[in-house]
Amino acid sequence: MPTPWWHPEQMAKRRPALEARRAAVKAVRAYFQAEGFLEVETPALQVSPGIERHIHAFKTTLVAQEGLEPPKVRYLHTSPEFAMKKLLAGGLEKIVQLCPVYRDGEWTALHHPAFTMLEWYRAQADYTAIMDDSLRVLQQVAKAAHRSLETDGQLRWKGRVCDPTAAAERLTVQEAFGRIGIDLLATITDHAASMPEPDKLRTAARAIGVTSTETDSWEDIFFRVMLEKIEPYLGAGRPTVLYDYPACLGALARKKPTDSRVAERFELYACGVELGNAFSELTDAAEQRARFAHDRAMFERLYGEAPPLDDDFLACLDFLPPCAGGALGFDRIVMLAIGAERIEDVLWAPVST
Repeated sequence: MPTPWWHPEQMAKRRPALEARRAAVKAVRAYFQAEGFLEVETPALQVSPGIERHIHAFKTTLVAQEGLEPPKVRYLHTSPEFAMKKLLAGGLEKIVQLCPVYRDGEWTALHHPAFTMLEWYRAQADYTAIMDDSLRVLQQVAKAAHRSLETDGQLRWKGRVCDPTAAAERLTVQEAFGRIGIDLLATITDHAASMPEPDKLRTAARAIGVTSTETDSWEDIFFRVMLEKIEPYLGAGRPTVLYDYPACLGALARKKPTDSRVAERFELYACGVELGNAFSELTDAAEQRARFAHDRAMFERLYGEAPPLDDDFLACLDFLPPCAGGALGFDRIVMLAIGAERIEDVLWAPVST
């Protein structure tokens, strides 16, 4: 039998990585404190985990106090987003949270069913401010690992190297697809921005060797092209901020005023690894409800049921100021900062198998 993770010999081997993680936590908290953020804590148990079809939540049953009400279905949050936006609607302006989140069906070298997310929001800001925060967090974690383990300060993953102090590459999704010969926005029309037709993208993808079936959706083809032709090369040598995603891939993001086909959303990459997701927030409750309805219908077609709406979240949007927020996979950043091979290498305790 393999030696368990808690065995003294294993813990002795794991301890340096965990000390680096502890140093990274302190560094990140110091950054946000210096920026004037309030650290908050929100419940992991939520009415709705969100309605993203690629993310699956853990469902449980809440037994009402003293049996006065029937049991209610609740979900472990996949992100603290809904609760934190309610705090913004209540008048808070700059908030941050470092907390465990939970996602089912995700267990690889880069995924774990329980992991730590760093999430923060700025009122009266847009996604460009969150881009700057994200890059500074990356630098702070790398610096903390350097001091803790005497690393060279570089980020590493599967032989790829990224210098977190180098000026980031800022690349639109349209530009990234253009590099491989696909005019992505030509596959989206203004009137169909929320549901692009797949035929044009399927043809373009096949021309560069990315296969798809006739039943694949536009999103399926998009993600296959990303996975095979674009993502492995992002964050090579320096971080990449990949921004202005198609609007249909930004369910809670504000559309770009100059082009409704795209949303003010970005993802941060280093060494070909996606580290985080952020956007200028959608504050229109009617539009958000319509987007949720579309996404729930798609969820039901794929899985037979869909997560419920959080009507309280929709109500708070009427009070939500212009704002932007970001979420980074904290464990992944620590992984890259110490050159770990698996996410479990930087977790104090993994989920039992």
